[in-house]
Amino acid sequence: MREIKVQTPAKINLTLEILNRREDGFHNLQSIMQAVSLYDYLTITVEDSSVLENEIKLSGTSREIPYDNKNIVYKAVKLYLEAAGISNKKISINIEKNIPVAAGLAGGSTNASGAFYGLNEIFEHRLKWAEIHSLASQLGSDLNFCLDGGCALCTGRGEKIEKLFSANFELLLIKPKGFGISAKEAYQKFALLADKSIPNNTQKLKKLLDAEKFDESLIYNSLEKAILPDYEVLKYLKTQIPNSLMSGSGPTFFVIGQSEDVQLDREKFDIFKGLSSVNFGVKAV
Repeated sequence: MREIKVQTPAKINLTLEILNRREDGFHNLQSIMQAVSLYDYLTITVEDSSVLENEIKLSGTSREIPYDNKNIVYKAVKLYLEAAGISNKKISINIEKNIPVAAGLAGGSTNASGAFYGLNEIFEHRLKWAEIHSLASQLGSDLNFCLDGGCALCTGRGEKIEKLFSANFELLLIKPKGFGISAKEAYQKFALLADKSIPNNTQKLKKLLDAEKFDESLIYNSLEKAILPDYEVLKYLKTQIPNSLMSGSGPTFFVIGQSEDVQLDREKFDIFKGLSSVNFGVKAV
């Protein structure tokens, strides 16, 4: 039996600007993503199987995700084994969830990326890193970023990444309790907006990061103005903390810098304090 434990960081979108809708139904975007120090952990074990077909078994600590073939980790394992030509194996993965589900933090994507990474370590780099990235792009828009982490400019539908300088900053995350928002819902609401113009903050922030500088006043999310009007709790959060920004498709917001003055009802919000930016992606621990 072979085993590895993989740490999978959450991400935030320092910028997320929607450019246009593609023919395949996705949207072209430009986004600067940043990995942060909120982690899930995958414990992956591989054993020889007595049957010809591979066996994939998932378990975990969260009651909010499925542990069958609907889970993106399951899909990643299946895709990797097929691409690497591996059979007669029993793959068991336990998912320790700390990243909120359906929260705009790439919880599922980072787990799937961790599965790709962990399996490739166990099978002694059967696939090249470029091949892993190719597989990742087939499963979702955030997986390629999650593989490498740190800070990156993400374009296309998010799968094209360009590594950037990773600024060092503290932050906290605030998630309203009791609901999540799917990316599909967020983009559908965005499609209804009359004003889809963007301030091009992504390129402005990229230029600063290229000079190893950072300006938090440039953080921006196109989806925020599409989501906020429909949720009183999010409008309340934004009113109370104007310098907060929604990450991805929400509903999690983040605040950069010292935030001891943030006062919110803990019965309505989960607050993750003491976090920081990190300059890595999925890795063994």
